[in-house]
Amino acid sequence: QVQLVESGGGVVQPGGSLNLSCTATETISPIYAMGWYRQGSSTPGPQRELVARILHEGTTNYANSVRGRFTISTDNAKETVWLQMNSLKPEDTAVYYCYIDSAIGHWGQGTQVTVSS
Repeated sequence: QVQLVESGGGVVQPGGSLNLSCTATETISPIYAMGWYRQGSSTPGPQRELVARILHEGTTNYANSVRGRFTISTDNAKETVWLQMNSLKPEDTAVYYCYIDSAIGHWGQGTQVTVSS
């Protein structure tokens, strides 16, 4: 069974940066989109909040709360997706989940990001 392995979470002070990465243990095909979601105390509603995603043709979408601060990217083989997070705020504190949209959806196990002074 394909697994998504995430890394890069941690504790950072406000204004700091983190770079999350997500890699699949096996090749996934086709890939319609790759993205990052989060669930934290600041997340509106019970569902995970979409943070950023990149569609198969390269189009990117960002939540209003992170636009201009976060950047999603992937390698050409679409085997790894990154989320560069700059100018982090306390309200960015959450568990971040990688998601790959294919014939079935694949979720990572989540990585904790804590922004605190």
